[in-house]
Amino acid sequence: MKKSSSQINRPTKLLAVAAVAFTMCGFIRTVHAAEPAFDGGKSTWHDGFVRYDFVMDDDTLAITPFTRPEKEGFAVGSPSKGQRRCIVVVPNKPAPGNPWSWQGCYWDHQPQAETELLHRGFYIAFITPDPGRQYPGKQWDAWYAYLTEKQGLSRKPAFVGMSKGGVNEYTWATSNPDKVSCIYADNPGIYPEDIVRLGELIKHDVPLLNVCGTLDFVLENNTKVIENIYHQGGGQITIMIKEGTGHHPHSLLDPKPIADFIEQHVQPNTTPRPELVDDTFVKSYYYSTENSYVYLPKEDTYAACRGPQFTACYDRYDKTNKSSFGVTGMAVLVPKTEAAGKPWVFRADRIGREASPIDLALLAKGYYIVAAPILGGGPVRAEWDAVYKTMTDHGFSRKPTLAGIGAGAGEAYAWAIQNPEKVSCIYGENPALRTIMSGNQPPLNDAKKLLVDNLAPLAKAGVPILHVCGSLDPWLDRDTRVAEKKYKELGGNFTVIIRQGEGHFATGPQDPKPAVDFIVAKMH
Repeated sequence: MKKSSSQINRPTKLLAVAAVAFTMCGFIRTVHAAEPAFDGGKSTWHDGFVRYDFVMDDDTLAITPFTRPEKEGFAVGSPSKGQRRCIVVVPNKPAPGNPWSWQGCYWDHQPQAETELLHRGFYIAFITPDPGRQYPGKQWDAWYAYLTEKQGLSRKPAFVGMSKGGVNEYTWATSNPDKVSCIYADNPGIYPEDIVRLGELIKHDVPLLNVCGTLDFVLENNTKVIENIYHQGGGQITIMIKEGTGHHPHSLLDPKPIADFIEQHVQPNTTPRPELVDDTFVKSYYYSTENSYVYLPKEDTYAACRGPQFTACYDRYDKTNKSSFGVTGMAVLVPKTEAAGKPWVFRADRIGREASPIDLALLAKGYYIVAAPILGGGPVRAEWDAVYKTMTDHGFSRKPTLAGIGAGAGEAYAWAIQNPEKVSCIYGENPALRTIMSGNQPPLNDAKKLLVDNLAPLAKAGVPILHVCGSLDPWLDRDTRVAEKKYKELGGNFTVIIRQGEGHFATGPQDPKPAVDFIVAKMH
């Protein structure tokens, strides 16, 4: 099976939500390619669209016209031994670039998404799947070559697969990740060996939409496994889980969300990388996987929906290094439109894959979120200094917000105390005011020395501080209340917001507004 060596995933794909259905993004216009001229057996398909049938010889891969038997109707019959049936349905008015969707199995089963795509100018293609547990092989490659090289269809089709069609699409796509624009999988099967190759799709920026039933056997073993791997790997995956449905029925009776997803992703977005990040940064995505619940009126049920089609999604860049343990360098979250003055938040802890409400709210206001590298045994002041220099050399604010959670907040304090003139404000959640940052001058190089004894430089520089703490956090009285008292005695501005009934680890979604209002106000 073919492997791709490409490592860069350049296209940017941005989505913002609708509460009930997908939002239509602008379809990127490209120069019209010549319209294909198919010479297969001609008939009609749903809504009067023209259908062409072919047969392919399994051995020679020769593709010849075929007239389908009248009794087949819109469906497709079994091919003769040693042959494959191939189908193309043509839109009345092809969209720019001749986009197409490849149907992975079960031709004419719940075809509403395909007919909707035809109305939008997509071609629809199909080839008889391999019998049994066999991988799509040279016949699929030959069909792709015929459609793209001879007929001029787009070189990156969308893939649609239901059940076993999911097996086919994931197998072919992970072997040809540079030849796929996006994947819609419906209650999909997937081979274990293809699960471990999902990283190839992530590297090539292939967005996924998986639709599944709450009572379907593939939900836990396939759909959620794919979602977890894809999200943690930095890829874009959207999930719709239909309440009270099993393996059937497939698709959605209103196919608009599916067609919207495919139309949004079949053309690449050529938005360039920010000047700040070069080719040593790996691109991925930052978004929340919190559920929204969408009513599907035609099915009379709800779908638990999560992922980039239902929430804001931002570009993320992580700097690579020579570590054999993966990417651990500087991380940058990029807003859609940067705010005036190029404000940024200097994060003292690692940025996880699950987007935080505060990060998302600040990104929406045009802030960059930047995390310092952790390349060795812990934070190093010189590495933080280098991040600050990189940002300010690129025109970013010379006074970022310093922010951290738990012990990370202590490291934010440690750097801020050494650089009080370079800080607009400090924000900490349930802070532990201690540091292990190497490279700091005494007394901060003592990991056991509490930072509350060294707040004078911050107060003198007029750096405001906000802590958000759980009322049951043992560090509230030991660290935050002590720091609050000492800072106010020094004439500093110190605010504490208490979340009643919570301990050190938050138990529910956090309202970001008070913290965001504080940060934004201190930047102006």
